[in-house]
Amino acid sequence: MDIDLLLEKIKRLHFIGIGGSGMCPLAEIMRAEGYELSGSDNASSETLDRIKGYGIPVYDRHKPENVDGAEMVVYTAAAKQDNPELVEARKRGIPTVERSVFLGAVTRRYKRSIAISGTHGKTSTTAMLSQVLIGSGFDPSAIIGGKLPYIGGNSYVGQSNIIVCEACEYVDTFLQLTPAISVILNIDADHLDYFGNLDNIKKSFSKFADLTTEVLFINGDDKNTVDAVKNCELNKITFGFDKNNNYYADNVTSDCHALQKFDLYKDGEKLTEISLSVPGKHNIYNALAACAVAHYLGASPRAIAENLHKFTGVHRRFEILGSPCNITVADDFAHHPTELCATLTAAKEMDFKRVWAVFQPHTYSRTAMLLDDFAKALSIADKCVLSEILAVREENTYNIHSEDLAQKIEGCVCLNTFEKIADYVSKNAQPGDLVLTIGGGNIYVCAGMILKKLEGRQYLSSNE
Repeated sequence: MDIDLLLEKIKRLHFIGIGGSGMCPLAEIMRAEGYELSGSDNASSETLDRIKGYGIPVYDRHKPENVDGAEMVVYTAAAKQDNPELVEARKRGIPTVERSVFLGAVTRRYKRSIAISGTHGKTSTTAMLSQVLIGSGFDPSAIIGGKLPYIGGNSYVGQSNIIVCEACEYVDTFLQLTPAISVILNIDADHLDYFGNLDNIKKSFSKFADLTTEVLFINGDDKNTVDAVKNCELNKITFGFDKNNNYYADNVTSDCHALQKFDLYKDGEKLTEISLSVPGKHNIYNALAACAVAHYLGASPRAIAENLHKFTGVHRRFEILGSPCNITVADDFAHHPTELCATLTAAKEMDFKRVWAVFQPHTYSRTAMLLDDFAKALSIADKCVLSEILAVREENTYNIHSEDLAQKIEGCVCLNTFEKIADYVSKNAQPGDLVLTIGGGNIYVCAGMILKKLEGRQYLSSNE
């Protein structure tokens, strides 16, 4: 089935899981292109409300008749093969396309498709670049893995021939893309339940690089990335701190909030000064990638600097939720030791009395295979609290538990419910502390509970 050709002939699409964060942007783009849409989703969400707001028919139950009239069915990777709509579509001979495959087809409809890949930083960099390009007048379309306050959501439908999207390596989904411009931010050992080892991950990124048609931007400071693309014959543009890179940061300074300024150079020539409004060295790397691509596309250094300074982050990326009782509560998506290290290091450089890491381990395989690395990263915090491991897609064949990780972290506390965690933290956190909930699952729910309890504590103290 040639999906690209088929999309030229049909006009009626049905999306299974249309409210998902990865599905909603694709539906919005196809709607803007004039396609008739319908969808189904049984989970309420802000993105689903957005879809319904367009007047798109959405069914809250998965039923065979929902595919009536559809000429193609697009389904989320979370949909099971016995989904009634998927089964019915195949029975009727209606083409069915998994979300990552459809993303590849959609991005090929844009002359300048930009795919942001890497083990860490994809969402932040995609958001940074999208904001810079939108703010600089390029009017791109964008598909982002988190909510960007600048656009009020995780997607933007522009009128130009540019689209920016994330390219996720898990189960090789990014090999469905054929971008004009690709970015590799870094390569690290992750998703070992699928890849097995770092060499296989590097091979996958090498294949991704070879699918790129115009230019490849890489982190020249990252040895794994450099090794992975060494045989790629495509034009490569590098970024990093080393002055041998095409784009590099120099004269870096930071304040007590770990917010940084640096001079942006290209091939030895200073372009502008960048002042970031998000903390951490990792965000300088993300910003350098965004700067390099935006400048390549023709954005002026001044416009790049102005729009990057306005970037205040993405939902669940060091997101400050509130400061009741002078205790700051924040939430972050970090779920890999490298990400934890970057986030907690940035937090420790800020002007807080103590830093609490309230961490929800994400998958048994990742926790077991990177146990010592997790312990080392979490030990950066002054206080560490662990929830139970979030299983996601796995059975605990590794016989791993949060207590195994806690034993490797001095003073670490393990609690089995969010309610217990919220009680413990709200009673023991002190004014001037930062409480940072961290993880790729639903630990943000616990953040909300902690915030609510601290607000109650603040209310009681103010009425004594």
